[in-house]
Amino acid sequence: MDKLWAGRTAGTTANLVDEINSSIAVDRRLYKRDIAGSIAHAKMLANQEIISHEEADAIVRGLKGIEADITSGALQIDPTAEDIHMFVETVLTQRIGDTGKMLHTARSRNDQVALDTKMYCIEEIDSIDYLLSELMKVLADKAEKNMEVIMPGYTHMQHAQPVSFAQHLMAYAMMFERDKSRLEDCKKRMLERSPIGACALAGTTFNIDREYEASLLGFTGIAMNSMDAVSDRDHFVELMSALSIIMMHTSRLSEEIIMWATSEFNFIQLPDEYTTGSSIMPQKKNPDVAELCRGKTGRVYGNLMSLLTVLKGLPLAYNKDIQEDKEPLFDSVETVKLCIEAFIEMVDVMKVNEESMYESATKGYVNATDLADYLVVKGLPFRDAYNISGKVVSYCLGRGCKLEELPLEEYKQFSPLIEADVHKRLSLKTCVERRNSAGGTSPASVRKQIAYIRCLLQQEQ
Repeated sequence: MDKLWAGRTAGTTANLVDEINSSIAVDRRLYKRDIAGSIAHAKMLANQEIISHEEADAIVRGLKGIEADITSGALQIDPTAEDIHMFVETVLTQRIGDTGKMLHTARSRNDQVALDTKMYCIEEIDSIDYLLSELMKVLADKAEKNMEVIMPGYTHMQHAQPVSFAQHLMAYAMMFERDKSRLEDCKKRMLERSPIGACALAGTTFNIDREYEASLLGFTGIAMNSMDAVSDRDHFVELMSALSIIMMHTSRLSEEIIMWATSEFNFIQLPDEYTTGSSIMPQKKNPDVAELCRGKTGRVYGNLMSLLTVLKGLPLAYNKDIQEDKEPLFDSVETVKLCIEAFIEMVDVMKVNEESMYESATKGYVNATDLADYLVVKGLPFRDAYNISGKVVSYCLGRGCKLEELPLEEYKQFSPLIEADVHKRLSLKTCVERRNSAGGTSPASVRKQIAYIRCLLQQEQ
């Protein structure tokens, strides 16, 4: 099949070359961005009197008709086409004649694909940002419903201090808030640097207006070096890095959900709709959604490494290696969106086993730090109080009792400063409620965290 780029070569290629060179199976999803960019390009060419307004109008009408037909299914994208750009231009020329051939004036596929993919990234950032907002809302709602639920907080996977389940959930809301901030920064840099008008690599001899064309597409500025513009995929790397961090956060939450749903923890119960069974063990109820999201994290990491490897040795300017940028990008975007959507629903409907959480928190002497703090308030230096608290824990271990159960007379043998109020101070409820420092686990502090997240989400509306 002859190619639109025939010239120096005969324009015919071997079937195997067509197969390895074709990207239509991957980039076909860019057709709306490609057409939007072409419409803006046609308007700029007419505005600069490079083509007539009548010719630009014919091109714009033709492009809008192609978009409508592809969207409705009336026009099928040719799977043998080299890429979506060539397909659209070929159909346009078939429909409006030689005027369609004018569209590619002062443009190359190099800056065209750079524009299309950047527009794709900007749009998908908005989609992912919305999903993250919905997930944060669900986490905040779930936290508010579980303000009084006490669970063990962990360090080194060992019982550490009592915390509220609400604070635990809000920790993840804060992670996702940072993810939104990274996406916002990434989008800002994309909007500042439109690549269109860079052409193949050296710019063009035509009197184009890059700023005007960029503004038609919503960009706030242009890439200032044409060689960099066509070869730059930093925004891909930055976005895919941000997506990897999002997946890292969802994977951490997946791990917690998987543990919490075990019979050993029994902190939560997942509805049947978000679990699967075993083909041989009829009693099983597996948290497959969380496990799959945890597993897909490695896939998104791999996509990032794939792109970095493609880019690491490329000389300026455009090289066909860069065609391998889109598949990992598209896969990462779709994987992240799918996982966030699953978490929105799963977190919303999971049942909290309050009694199991509290019972677990009563084990492991999670209030030992509170005993040390109690002695500090009574006048002891912290290190001395810490030492006494450790000895009390050791004593209780030997007796098989909890700190809040040890009789006062036995406490007195460790320090005369310990009074009858020690038992109330060491109740888990008191331990949680007294941690009122900013960001702490007390209900008052957690309410402020929830208010902070909701305020951020409200500002977006």
